[in-house]
Amino acid sequence: MAVLQKIRQRSLLLILVIGFCLLAFIIGDIFNSGGFSSTSKDVGSIDGKDISFEDFRVKVSNVEKSGQGITSTEAANRVWEQEVSIALLTSEFDKLGLRVGEKHLLEVLKADQNIGGNPLFLNAAGVFDVVKFKEYFKANPAQAQFLKDREKDADLNAKYQMYNTLIKASVYTTESEGKLKYEMEANKVNFAYVAGLYSTIKDSEVKITDAEIVEFMKKNEKKYKADESREVEYVLIEDKASAEDESEVKTKINSLLTGSVVYNQATGKNDTLPGFRTTTNTIDFVNSNSDVPYDSTYIAKKDLPAVDADKLFNLAPGVVYGPYMFGKYYCISKSMGMKSGVNTKASHIVIGYEGSQAQNQKEKRTKEQAKAKAESILAQVNANPDSFMMLAFTNSEDQSAQQGGDLGYFGPNQLPKPFNDFVFNNGIGKVGLVETDFGFHIVKITDKQDGIRLATVAQKIEASEATSDKIFTQATKLEMDAADKDFNKVAKDMGLKVTPAVSVKGMDENFGTLGNQRTIVRWAFEDGVKVGSVKRFEVANVGHVIAKLKSIDDSGLVAVSVVRPYVEPILKNKKKAELIKAKMSGSSLEAIAKAVGGTVQQATGLTMENTMLPGVGQEPKVVGNAFALAANKLSAPIEGNTGVYVVKNTSTVKAPALKSHAAYVTKLKAQSASDASRVIPALKANAKIEDNRIDFNY
Repeated sequence: MAVLQKIRQRSLLLILVIGFCLLAFIIGDIFNSGGFSSTSKDVGSIDGKDISFEDFRVKVSNVEKSGQGITSTEAANRVWEQEVSIALLTSEFDKLGLRVGEKHLLEVLKADQNIGGNPLFLNAAGVFDVVKFKEYFKANPAQAQFLKDREKDADLNAKYQMYNTLIKASVYTTESEGKLKYEMEANKVNFAYVAGLYSTIKDSEVKITDAEIVEFMKKNEKKYKADESREVEYVLIEDKASAEDESEVKTKINSLLTGSVVYNQATGKNDTLPGFRTTTNTIDFVNSNSDVPYDSTYIAKKDLPAVDADKLFNLAPGVVYGPYMFGKYYCISKSMGMKSGVNTKASHIVIGYEGSQAQNQKEKRTKEQAKAKAESILAQVNANPDSFMMLAFTNSEDQSAQQGGDLGYFGPNQLPKPFNDFVFNNGIGKVGLVETDFGFHIVKITDKQDGIRLATVAQKIEASEATSDKIFTQATKLEMDAADKDFNKVAKDMGLKVTPAVSVKGMDENFGTLGNQRTIVRWAFEDGVKVGSVKRFEVANVGHVIAKLKSIDDSGLVAVSVVRPYVEPILKNKKKAELIKAKMSGSSLEAIAKAVGGTVQQATGLTMENTMLPGVGQEPKVVGNAFALAANKLSAPIEGNTGVYVVKNTSTVKAPALKSHAAYVTKLKAQSASDASRVIPALKANAKIEDNRIDFNY
């Protein structure tokens, strides 16, 4: 019943994730002509340097063409990031006076396989030949622009390599830093403390307003900086089948079970057409009446619809079952017979050799040595069949080793031919040795599944034309009524639900749970669209979206609705801290503990690297204050991560002095190895970037 698999496949959504390397300067000659249309001259500027719209359009268009399904918006975002990075880095290169010589340039060009590996530029020994490279372009002036573009890209790449090397060389660690690292790990403090935990005050007792969140973000502006955004709330009216539509499809499917009488104009008589149960040509009947054509594949029971699997799998040849639901289809199925062993389950132990494709080869060995080892393991399995799993764990050079060699169930021709032939031509329990490109396999057949071939008439349940018309009328009415009335009230009166507002930026494509809805996002940023504007959108295979622009945020900060889940707990804890501190009166820990209803607790052996209070969590401020205190001195109330603390230092244990802190210097160097990657984000944060892409129609 492979038709059921096809139904399942049709219901899946394939999401293609396209990666992008921000600093890939060698971008090839892919930029020709574009897909934007605008009269504006510049698409943006970086520190006063304009990005020509025409150049940008050309690059976007060709990235879109070469991206295998990439959208124009994704292409624009990709090219924009690249242009910003190149502009910022080029400015840095110029400030430093970086220059690239001919030899360096040639080395970078050679690293590009389209050049360094091109047969046109290789000598008889297969080595890149500079003379042949130059002679080719001298003899082919038409290719001069290609070379010019490649040299420009190579020049940028070479400068970036030098710049990156300079950055890495400038990141160093001193002996003093190594000493500090050692002391932070080795110095220990013991202290007593009283905690007034935030959790002792209910969240409902402290309220946080939008204004307080905005004020907090303004104080931390760099962290919460954001592009202009819009909030859009919407109603989704799905274009789906009604109960009447479902009933009509079910009735139609039922009518196919039995014969029908139709008038034959040619003979002037009534003809009796056979039904699904009585037809003598089942395949033609399926292809004439089903939305999914006949498939002759045998299906194992596990692949049948769960609810109906038992009844379908046990159908006698010629017997019909249904109607039944499978996904969005009403189905009737007729058994076309059974077949044994359509799927096989097997385990294997792989022994690879030099030149084989074994995935996790543990040692070097020749083919002869691998065969000898495989034969030895086979003998052990034959002598003790129960040892197979452990032998796979300890010997197999395949990912399945972690599962004791188990490959699960698979169908014919899914694995290499020698393996396939062995498992499908032998019975359960058979053990043998086969060779494939992966090496030698000790194979054990552990199970087999029978399959049934089903002829299935499947008709999709979808909205009829009359239902779609009703849905369209309802969506249009909501759009028109909400234009000058309260959106939420109109929707409620029509029995519709308003989805919480979605926050979007100008170059976003995704729109909440609806995924890629670029047209809705673009509308929200169009000139003339104001807060309260309403518009209906048709979303393919979904229905109608009636959207309302709820708010415009041009503050330069993240939308309050987006940031509230993260900022609100911080601000609530600050308010709770003030309430707790007001209670913390007393000249001793015991008195303070009594005032807050807590107890005096002990912390021992904590360091500046290990600030974990048992049963509480990380509290670096608390531990840091304990180190700063003199022995037996009380601290002021400390606002920590989980509460307000008062501590008393009982003792500080200094670590013994070391002659050298080289090991700690090395540790810090390893931790800072990736610091160079932070250069571009830092340059962006300090640059004046003007982005006009939203003004262009694409």
